[in-house]
Amino acid sequence: MTSVGLLSDTHGYVDKRIITFFEQCDEIWHAGDIGTIDLFKTFGKNKLIKAVYGNIDNHEIRKFFPAINTFKCEEVDVLITHIGGYPNHYTSELKKILSNSSPKLLICGHSHILKVIYDKKHDLLFINPGAAGINGFHKKQTAVRFIIDRNDIRNLEIWESDRNKIV
Repeated sequence: MTSVGLLSDTHGYVDKRIITFFEQCDEIWHAGDIGTIDLFKTFGKNKLIKAVYGNIDNHEIRKFFPAINTFKCEEVDVLITHIGGYPNHYTSELKKILSNSSPKLLICGHSHILKVIYDKKHDLLFINPGAAGINGFHKKQTAVRFIIDRNDIRNLEIWESDRNKIV
């Protein structure tokens, strides 16, 4: 069983309450627009980090993280990218990837809009965790955590706060 903390679009800022929300998570996944490589130090040394770079991320972050990250967590094939759209509105690049691969969990960032959708066409769970940072047009900061137990994705929880209530 693996507990995952998922966030995106931090733009260099992580709210202390998100760090607390992710305290019991085994892994932290970031769907791009990280902002600074030092951001991951805020989660402590014992967390496995998996991430992709986003359109605002510099060359330093791009040295550490790819544009597309595919991996297996437990028995679930995962694909993370920053700009990918959402079900029935995927980018042309992501459509090509999905025609050749079949992840069971697809994660995108970029939109700053939290979405959790089951994509029947591709038989996958789509998650965009929204924006955890304070830069952008969004009114709410959001993050997600969930458990992967073998091939089961469950116990999805959402953290949400008004962006103007920064702690």
